[in-house]
Amino acid sequence: MQSQKICPQKKCRAAFLLAGLLSLLPLTESHAQLGRAVRQVIVTQAATWKSNTASLQCWQRSAADQPWQPVFEKAVPVLLGKKGLAWGRGVFNPPQNGIPAKIEKDWRAPAGVFQLGSLFGYAPRPPGGARWPYIQVGPWDAYVDDSNSLYYNRHVRIDPRKGIPAWFEKQKMRLGDTAYKWMLEIRHNQQPTAPGYGSAIFFHVRRGPTTPSAGCTTMAEADLTRLIRWVDPSAAPHYVLLPKADYAALRGAWGLP
Repeated sequence: MQSQKICPQKKCRAAFLLAGLLSLLPLTESHAQLGRAVRQVIVTQAATWKSNTASLQCWQRSAADQPWQPVFEKAVPVLLGKKGLAWGRGVFNPPQNGIPAKIEKDWRAPAGVFQLGSLFGYAPRPPGGARWPYIQVGPWDAYVDDSNSLYYNRHVRIDPRKGIPAWFEKQKMRLGDTAYKWMLEIRHNQQPTAPGYGSAIFFHVRRGPTTPSAGCTTMAEADLTRLIRWVDPSAAPHYVLLPKADYAALRGAWGLP
């Protein structure tokens, strides 16, 4: 095997700069954009791909041809996955910028653009004024994170009269855990579901002001309550999670606030 030649300093510097520019090109060529029907967007921006803290702001517009307006007076502090972010599977095409895809149990939050799913909770009812359909979690509800299961990344309610499956005990949803009082589903890896690419991603209550999640977006209960009261099914709300630099690069192409 031939030994690798060392290039002159100037050539190496030029090659490095060219590689850097090429790595940015896919970011501005993406065709994924928010649809005209979308009138609400939840935007979370992290400092870098390795960050587990970020800021969340909600945006709304009265029509597709109207400007986006911020909802909260101040951005809300949120916590992300312990190991930062990775590209998720949502309603967008991940730019080829060297960032890996999210996988199961990688402790990373899925980045990208996502629809919202169901609102779950063990509380008898959602926060007052909420318009999102609510599913009260009981003793027979599960949300499956087993990549080998036919129910992977799905909510399942079993009928105990028909027998309790062997997998249920490990997959059942928790009751009485303050972090899961309410959980608004982020539709990562559901269109379609791909085994092993991450499951059970929600907005939910944080476990502490500095405690990161396993991949969800978490916040103080008061902030989650405001978020749940704000989302309107008729406004087709979406969730956007990106590092700040990537958000700036993709903002125009993706039609972001």
